[in-house]
Amino acid sequence: MPEPLKPTTYWAEHAWLDPHVAPGVALDVGADGRISAVRTDLDAPPPGAVRLRGLTVPGLANAHSHAFHRALRGTVQVGSGTFWTWREVMYGVASRLTPDTYHALARAAYAEMALAGITAVGEFHYLHHGPGGTPYADPNAMGEALIAAADDAGVRIALLDTAYLHGGLTAAGHHPLEGPQLRFGDGSADAWYERWTRLRARERDDRVRIGAALHSVRAFAEDDGYAEFAARTDGAPVHVHLSEQPAENEACLAVHGTTPTGLLARHGFWKPTTTAVHATHLTDDDVRTLGAAGAGVCMCPTTERDLADGIGRAADLQRAGTPLSLGSDSHAVIDLLEEARAVELDERLRTRTRGHFTAASLLRAATADGHAALGWSDAGRLEPGAPADFATVALDTVRTAGPVPRLAAEAVVFAGTAADVRDVVVAGRPVVRDGTHLRLPDVAAELAAAIAAVRP
Repeated sequence: MPEPLKPTTYWAEHAWLDPHVAPGVALDVGADGRISAVRTDLDAPPPGAVRLRGLTVPGLANAHSHAFHRALRGTVQVGSGTFWTWREVMYGVASRLTPDTYHALARAAYAEMALAGITAVGEFHYLHHGPGGTPYADPNAMGEALIAAADDAGVRIALLDTAYLHGGLTAAGHHPLEGPQLRFGDGSADAWYERWTRLRARERDDRVRIGAALHSVRAFAEDDGYAEFAARTDGAPVHVHLSEQPAENEACLAVHGTTPTGLLARHGFWKPTTTAVHATHLTDDDVRTLGAAGAGVCMCPTTERDLADGIGRAADLQRAGTPLSLGSDSHAVIDLLEEARAVELDERLRTRTRGHFTAASLLRAATADGHAALGWSDAGRLEPGAPADFATVALDTVRTAGPVPRLAAEAVVFAGTAADVRDVVVAGRPVVRDGTHLRLPDVAAELAAAIAAVRP
């Protein structure tokens, strides 16, 4: 157990207090790891305060991660192909993971996230069992490895334990799991629920959330019970891959006569605690359905462009009332600032007009709305009572230097990168200081070793 937290004051040279930037902000943190007070317009740090040089923002929330995909970086960028050919390479890595190697890889990936200012990760977890689908002695061994990895890296985790029962969907119907996919399946919705219930029953602290996910309508069928799944997981954050590929929509239309969004809507699946991931290929009716339900959408622009998936309808979704969050998904890069600005820049490409999202709205997607999608509705804000999770981005690098302080958020969102993050605090405790991870001082070496252990 860590030592008890001593009340601490952090002094931010500049802080983003949604929606504006304020100079000289003291963040008082209590022994409970929450912000007890926010004091502004302080010309100098209070005595004993920890100085944060740059722009301090609430901790970033990576709302969609597949930790083991970090091992694919560099390999899947070679040659041509589509999402479907990329998927075969991904299955190759999945087939070689064990609880121990998964822990090592995820710990290094989560530490890379911490260095990028990410304080909470939503892990969309479907690699449950051993080769051939044989359960481990602890059927949740792989999930527990991810929870331990996040703890080692000093970040919060929402483990979105995923029901994955079928190998795909075509006009002929659902296909059985095969090959490496056998590791993903529990056999039935009831078996998944029994394992998920055991995982959720274990005592956790506030840095862990146990959520749930349907992998997609490709991997969980109508006969498996969408309404039952929604009822069983009510109150937990629930995510689902949605309309990531046109082929998914075409198959769903052929079998069910409606889109994936419409199919799930028939069964009362959409609600404010539900998040659709990607949602790239939506119809106008789909957009209205998600907005009317208050369901969120997690966009992962760097993955969506890396896999040639397409550009989602971010501005249309926002106008419909859908909160947006962000994820790094396949970890082509781990940089939530890049994900944030890509939402606006990709929308400019799609519409050939500018100015759809302000820097404040993009930061909100990367912070408060991302945390809410993971079950931390009180996080992602620099205000009394919120968890003391924040990151400081340098304003004196070659990317961020120059703008006047009141435009610091614009400089950070539209030009800053993960490399500009200097300090990260989670639950009041420093995790990154001056660009160095305090628990894992050589994250690059950790990544190299972990990836070498699982790559062919």
